[in-house]
Amino acid sequence: MALHWKIVLGMAAGVAWALLATVLHMDGITQNWIAPFGDIFINLLKLIALPLVLFSIIKGIADLKDIRRLGRLGIRTLILYLLTTVMAVCIGLLLVNLLGPGKTMDQEMRIKNRIAYELWAHETEGVEVLDGLSFTADPAYAGYLAQGQAALESLKENDPVVGQRETVNDRSHASPLQFLLDMVPSNIFLALSSNGLMLQIIFFALFFGIVLLLISPGQAAPVLLLVDGLNAVFLKMVDVVMLGAPFFVFALMAATLGKMAGGNLAHLGEVLYSLTSYALVVVLGLALQVFGVYAMLVKWMAKGLTLKRFYKGMQKAQVLAFSTSSSAATLPVTMQCVEHELKVPPRIGSFVLPIGATVNMDGTSLYIAVAVVYLAQIHLIQLDLLQQLTIVLTATLASIGASAVPSAGLIMMIMVLQSVGLNPLWISIILPVDRILDMCRTVVNVTGDAAVAGVMASLDHELPQE
Repeated sequence: MALHWKIVLGMAAGVAWALLATVLHMDGITQNWIAPFGDIFINLLKLIALPLVLFSIIKGIADLKDIRRLGRLGIRTLILYLLTTVMAVCIGLLLVNLLGPGKTMDQEMRIKNRIAYELWAHETEGVEVLDGLSFTADPAYAGYLAQGQAALESLKENDPVVGQRETVNDRSHASPLQFLLDMVPSNIFLALSSNGLMLQIIFFALFFGIVLLLISPGQAAPVLLLVDGLNAVFLKMVDVVMLGAPFFVFALMAATLGKMAGGNLAHLGEVLYSLTSYALVVVLGLALQVFGVYAMLVKWMAKGLTLKRFYKGMQKAQVLAFSTSSSAATLPVTMQCVEHELKVPPRIGSFVLPIGATVNMDGTSLYIAVAVVYLAQIHLIQLDLLQQLTIVLTATLASIGASAVPSAGLIMMIMVLQSVGLNPLWISIILPVDRILDMCRTVVNVTGDAAVAGVMASLDHELPQE
């Protein structure tokens, strides 16, 4: 049986165990004796990912042997990543406006939400009610004031992202070139030992690889030999770790659903059922991105790579991305699939994919676009064209600007909400289904990275023809 099908069986077994453990009240066994193996799996993948990115980029640049080729590849890669991100955001906005998932909520609940929003806007410096309407001043809604105030206080008491909001506030007062400052490490060992500093590792690897091309071949030869050997070791580590992937994925799924259930099967059903219309719109948008945008990209621009080979070749990485919810943790397997199954040369894959795992957030950007408009809809707020264009711009820029810090997805969401004058605490409303959607959008991010890698190989005429 192929590995990706074993992983799918592991996921199914994890779901079954979570349901059984919830019914039999064995949640303690799941969290104490099974969940740690899922965390070990994520840690192992991250352990491999960082040095693999470092050595594979250095090796890829050295194999290019021409700095001019590196410049062309880098510019093309970034432009294509930005274009796919803009398309993802536009798809999300189009769907959420056409289908209106927020309008399915009970009208009285939406009025209460609207009152809470206006109360928040009145007490927050520099914020005005977006559409100029005033429900709080209308006698017809006087009975909702107490409910609205209670809802606002509840949001404040249960702030799920206080640390991330402080990060966003710090960054909002920073220089416009702060993202460049975030890219340049002062200590590469600190960057390697810190979570969320992938951009700094990529910068060092690019710098190291370029300088390696500038010194004499005799001096570079032993360094290249060492880098090549280390790269081979970490690639082999991926194979070894993936032998246990089905069991590790079982542990991940069992722990994730177990936490969502909280020992109550009815609560698990409510969590999975609530916000259904919103979640379905996000999933529909993600599917259009994967089977629409990326399919056209591969078909039109990746000459020699068929859609069948593309989607079949990425199955293992997609399944792993779904179970881990981490592009960075999935990166070693993504590189393996792209180079072995799609036949993209390592010197291109090792350059394009680590950058994509850091700056390409198509799935996350689409999800944020849908979430922001959905949150506005359930608060009876109509966002005009200019405000929605602001979402496109902010989500696109945030996908780069937030990538150098931990919890990038949450930080992106807060940045976009604040950019259009909405309450960042609303994130707590959609958190119950965020984990499931996070798994789905990670699949999109990984698939997008692979599609761009295929296009880059084709543009360089290095993709084998079928």
